[in-house]
Amino acid sequence: MDEKFWYDAIGWIGSILIVAAYALSISGRLRSDAPFYLWGNILGSFSLVLNTLYVGAYPSAAVNIIWVVIGLWGIARNRRKVFS
Repeated sequence: MDEKFWYDAIGWIGSILIVAAYALSISGRLRSDAPFYLWGNILGSFSLVLNTLYVGAYPSAAVNIIWVVIGLWGIARNRRKVFS
């Protein structure tokens, strides 16, 4: 298997994580501040960053970097709630 296969696989896994988290949130089964939702978005977006950088899709990479930062902000906000 070549390098492209692995970057495509990483991209597909990332896409599945993001869509699954979003679908669970929209269906009411998962809150948008739930750890699975946030980590699904963080890991999914990071996977898509790797994939989009590999293929040279820099606007998509930028959006996914921002998505990772937003997810990390949500995790940090949740941690502050727990410790306050």
